[in-house]
Amino acid sequence: MVIGPLIALFVIAIVSLLIVRVGATALMMTGLSWDIANFQAYSSFFGVGFTTSEAEHVVNHPLRRRIIRDLIISGNVGLTSALTTAIITFLDVKDNEAVLSTLGSLFVGGLTLILLAKIGIVRRLIDTSIHRGLAGMGMVHVADYDLLLKVQSGYCVSELEISADDDLAGRDLGDSRPADKGVIVLGITKPSGEFIGAPSRHETVEIGDTLLVYGSESAIQSMRPGPENPSS
Repeated sequence: MVIGPLIALFVIAIVSLLIVRVGATALMMTGLSWDIANFQAYSSFFGVGFTTSEAEHVVNHPLRRRIIRDLIISGNVGLTSALTTAIITFLDVKDNEAVLSTLGSLFVGGLTLILLAKIGIVRRLIDTSIHRGLAGMGMVHVADYDLLLKVQSGYCVSELEISADDDLAGRDLGDSRPADKGVIVLGITKPSGEFIGAPSRHETVEIGDTLLVYGSESAIQSMRPGPENPSS
């Protein structure tokens, strides 16, 4: 059995898994959920090339695109090295007994890596170290508001332009109570361009204001004046 190439193969495997873990953590720090970040990191590193809505969301973000690019480059280098090492290992084996011994070592080594990865304290130690390292390099954990706001099908963020026919016009939010109709007012843009974020219940909605609102599509539509939705 050839020891040197086997050790090299396991080192490459460990480094590859760590690179994927670093990439997944970095993607998560840009606002992706852990499941999506982990899947995209593995897909990029191993060159699987799955096309999903999450993938489109990733490549449209400049920082995530850089992370994916680095994972693709690292994956191509790592997989090439691993395959080369594996081929050299088996070419150096001279008899059947040595082949069986080498396969047994590969199995035991692979099983050991899997078991180590499943140990909670080891995983937490690795994740904490990666997170601190990335934070030290300037990575900031941010929230992806596109994902947070569109939590279920049928819900959306929209704008309502206030006219004289609107039930909200000339009234405080505490008086008109749009939340009772399933619509949350996130902000108000005045005709002058002034933006009022997270307006209080005492904020008066005036004609010409544009409201940034969140709710179900049907609830938002019911707030718009028209023949089907006469103002009260």
